Amino acid sequence: MLPRKERFFIPDGVIYLDGNSLGILPKGAMARAQQVINEEWGQSLIRAWNSADWMGLPQKVGDRIAALIGAPAGSVATGDTLSIKVYQALDAALKMRPSRRVILSDSGNFPTDLYMAQGLIQTIGKGHQLLTPDPEAVMDQITDDVAVVMLTHVDYRTGRMHDMDAVTAKAHSVGAVMIWDLAHSAGALPVNLEQSNAEFAVGCTYKYLNGGPGAPAFIYARPDIVDSIDPALSGWMGHASPFAMTPDYRPAMSTERLRVGTPPVVQLSILDAALDVWNDIDLQELRQASIELSETFIREVEARCPGLELASPRDPEKRGSQVSFRFDEGYAVIQALIDRGVIGDFRAPNVMRFGFTPLYLDQQDVIAAAEILQTVLDEKLWSHPKYQVKSRVT
Repeated sequence: MLPRKERFFIPDGVIYLDGNSLGILPKGAMARAQQVINEEWGQSLIRAWNSADWMGLPQKVGDRIAALIGAPAGSVATGDTLSIKVYQALDAALKMRPSRRVILSDSGNFPTDLYMAQGLIQTIGKGHQLLTPDPEAVMDQITDDVAVVMLTHVDYRTGRMHDMDAVTAKAHSVGAVMIWDLAHSAGALPVNLEQSNAEFAVGCTYKYLNGGPGAPAFIYARPDIVDSIDPALSGWMGHASPFAMTPDYRPAMSTERLRVGTPPVVQLSILDAALDVWNDIDLQELRQASIELSETFIREVEARCPGLELASPRDPEKRGSQVSFRFDEGYAVIQALIDRGVIGDFRAPNVMRFGFTPLYLDQQDVIAAAEILQTVLDEKLWSHPKYQVKSRVT
C-alpha cells in the first residue's frame, strides 16, 4: 500500500511537492554511502574495483532502471550526465539517417536538450536544422525530411505528456529515428520502451528515482541497433577491452559502448540503494495514486485560489505526475510557501510547479498544502520584500 513514508527521511514540518526536481533521501542511501566510503574505498582502496565490483556497478544499476522503464536487461547504460546522454543519442541517431537534415523537437522541451542539439549541429557542420513547434503541432511536423524526433515525454513546465506510442509510430512511418527524454517519466508513471519501439531514450535519476543531487544519467538503446552505433564520445569505459590499453578505440558489443568516463562509484552506489524502494512497487498502482493526489490538489486549489490559472492539462491521462499553475507573482508565492513548509518550485516566466510522488505523499499532505497556499494568497504573504529577491536556483 502507498505511501511508503517509512522508507524516506522526511524533514519534520515539510510537505514536499518537489520530487519532480529532486527526490527525497531514501533511508538506505545514507548507509550505502557510508559503506562505500568507509569500507570499500577506506579499507579496500583500489582493490574495490574487483572486490566490491565497482566495475560492474553501472550495468547492475542500468538493469534496475530498465525494469522501471519497460526495457530489457542489458539495454540501459548509466553514468555521465543527461546532457551527455542527449548528445550521444542525437549524434548516433543522425548518423543513422545521413541524408536527412531536420531534427524535430518542440518548444516545451527542456532547454539543455535543445542546447545540446544546437551545439551538435554546429560541431558537425552539415547544415542540420532544429525545429521546435508547439507541442500540440509536433505530429503534423513529422514528415519524411525529418531525421530525428527528439522529445521530452513529460513537459518540465506544465506536465503535459506526449503519447509515446503514437508519436514513435508516426516517426517510424516516415523513416525518422525516435529519442525520448524520460527525465520526468522514469519513476513517475509506467513506461514501456519495448512496446513503443523507440530507438533511444535518456533520463536522469535524481528526480522520481531519488538518486540524489548530481546522480548519474542513463541511456537506452534498442537492442537490435546497438552494434551499429558509432559513439560520438568514444571513452575508455566504452571500449570493448578497457584494460587491454590498445591505442585504437573498439566499441563494446553492447550498450556499454555508450559509457564514456570512469563511473561515479559513490553516486551510483547511492542510486543503487535508492532503487531498493521500488522492489515491491506496482507502477500501475503508483500511477493511479499520483492521479488521485493531483486531482485532489487541482480541485482544492481551484476552490480556494481562484486567481491561479491551471497550466497543466486538465485531463489526468494527458499529464505526468506534476501540476502547474500560472501566477504573475509565482516566484514570490513559492518562496512564501517554502517558508511555511510546503516545498514546490518556480519556472520562468510565471509557472509554479508541484510534483506528486505517492511514495511519500498522501491526501492529507495535499489538502494541507492547498490550505497553506490559500493563506499565502489571501493574506498576500508573498508581497514581503524578502520573497521578491530571486536566488540563483528557482
